[in-house]
Amino acid sequence: MNKSKFLYIVMLLFAFSCSNDLSQTIEPTEAPYVEGEILVKFSTEVADLIDVATAEGSRVTRSGDADVDSVLSTIGTCSVERVFPVDTTAESNTVESGLNLWYVVRFDRNKCSAADVARQFSALGKVQIVDVNRNVKRAYTGKATPLSKSRLEQISATRATTSDPLLAAQWNLINNGEMFVKDGVVKSVKDADVQCAGAWERSTGDNSVIVAVLDEGIFVDHPDLKANIWINEDEVNDVYTDADDNGYKGDIYGYNFVHNTGHIVSNNALDSGHGTHVAGVISAVNNNGQGISSIAGGDGSADSGVKIMVCQIFSGNISTSILSTVRAIKYAADNGAVVLQCSWGYVSGRANEYDWGEAGFESQEEWERGAPLEKDALDYFTHNAGSPNGVIDGGIAIFAAGNESAPMAGYPGASDDYVSVAATAADFTPAVYTNYGPGTTVSAPGGDQDYYYDYVDDTHNYGEVGCVLSTLPYHISKSGYGYMEGTSMACPHVSGVVALGISYATQLRRHFKAKELQELLINTTVPVDSYMTGVKEYRRYVADIGPQQPMQFKLEPYKNQMGSGQVNAAALLKAIAGAGEKMHFPNLYIGVESQVVVAPARYFEGGDKLSYEITIANSAVASFEKQGAKVIFKGLKSGSTKASVKASNGETHDFTITVREGATDNGWL
Repeated sequence: MNKSKFLYIVMLLFAFSCSNDLSQTIEPTEAPYVEGEILVKFSTEVADLIDVATAEGSRVTRSGDADVDSVLSTIGTCSVERVFPVDTTAESNTVESGLNLWYVVRFDRNKCSAADVARQFSALGKVQIVDVNRNVKRAYTGKATPLSKSRLEQISATRATTSDPLLAAQWNLINNGEMFVKDGVVKSVKDADVQCAGAWERSTGDNSVIVAVLDEGIFVDHPDLKANIWINEDEVNDVYTDADDNGYKGDIYGYNFVHNTGHIVSNNALDSGHGTHVAGVISAVNNNGQGISSIAGGDGSADSGVKIMVCQIFSGNISTSILSTVRAIKYAADNGAVVLQCSWGYVSGRANEYDWGEAGFESQEEWERGAPLEKDALDYFTHNAGSPNGVIDGGIAIFAAGNESAPMAGYPGASDDYVSVAATAADFTPAVYTNYGPGTTVSAPGGDQDYYYDYVDDTHNYGEVGCVLSTLPYHISKSGYGYMEGTSMACPHVSGVVALGISYATQLRRHFKAKELQELLINTTVPVDSYMTGVKEYRRYVADIGPQQPMQFKLEPYKNQMGSGQVNAAALLKAIAGAGEKMHFPNLYIGVESQVVVAPARYFEGGDKLSYEITIANSAVASFEKQGAKVIFKGLKSGSTKASVKASNGETHDFTITVREGATDNGWL
């Protein structure tokens, strides 16, 4: 089995910061970036001029500003276009965050280098920041180990304890401490999992919760995934149109940012199957009589199971770029995702350069200066995902800590604002490859093939049973299932646990700030420091050769270095029950002759089983119309009026309706 430690490397290059009070250049040491284009954050004045020029199209060759155009004329400009296409429903947030000021400048790569063009733009006073479009590469080329059809049938026939026959092989979800015992040696600990059994007593996952998976394409027709794949209901079944006017054509299940198309690709011969594998850990369909179970995949009923949004940033052996990645991050926030699943990042700043090449960022300040567009996009997600009137206000970004055995997590995950996940084995010990130390937030099961080298299952493969079992495309595994390992496998465990927590808050109608829920995740982990004693013996596994000579490493250095502990879904959900704020029917802002659609059930516990009575004090200002579970409020004339919604259980929520010219359902223009 080839190593499936699916951390992606983004080599650190350089960025030019040209703010009014600080001008600094970080010189490149290598140039693994896209030639022929740079990323520029213009001043508002220049951006406004470009917006006027692009009224008839998305790209122009000149900005309308004399100084900027002087540079453009010397570099053989092909085009200037916004990094983030206009999404009509999210444009106010885009402008407020300043993301509308970022542009891609494309030019003749044979005439100028990206470094030369960046230096020219950095000298302009109307340019805030200049960055290159760095290439993002995978840290490995291996694929998953398939689960054979015969082995699938054998497990299904002899080990099924639930309607999902492979759950018995998923120690990462339910660990009884008996799976890895051989010759008196025990390499498993009861409950060294993510505590799904206790969590499922409260929630199995709500279909209103969306997790954006930034990865390879996902096999959306996999029978154990299909029902839990997010579908953009506002988009027609046509990859050539943008029916919902969000700037992306045909984004039915998400978007392919590699090829700039709504067509998701998961069957490239050089794909690893990783995107599909990650999706299965989070939300494979539970209780459907086949395959695996997942953390937040529901109970088999139509309205359960969190949804997976496909944000494809890798395909085959094609390297992606920062441009594709940041677009995917903003797309996720603007289209309803509240959890960002990111099994990619930079090589740790403390990684062994002999093994991993040039190390990445070593500090928060260095990362923020060196990856300004990436930082802006992630800030946008954490601040603008969710809703102030919904269950969660803001989004939670979750990253793999890295697989370089380095004493520091890689960025961006190591940032204080996000969650960075280290990997453990089935006995709470750190996986032999995992990063740890500063920047590590929490731990989760990631698999450890080298540690379980001497455990042979019925297919006579070494160690794979100690990895994570999940879904795969059929061109990778004929059974549709197989094994992978890595902090990139630990990462979706945390994404699934967070999504399950948000699902439970949805059921209880409790409102949280994203940071509040993130803190609950950290504070409810299981301590693992007591397992950091002695040595851990393992054998490095080499594909086509097998286990090599015995090796060992000391566990003591990992004490207090694996984040706050291992994530605990049951404890998180219990904490959610007593935290947050009770949701309240929101105040409404409506334009004259416009309308807002609201589902009252979202704001009352047990709301789907209740009926509602609406009262508007001044019917000359606004009116309402019931349509099934939804209420359509219409603005009639400028003004403000008190209103109330009374549920059949007697609970009443008072709110205000404000009607003005130019208002939208998101507030004021």
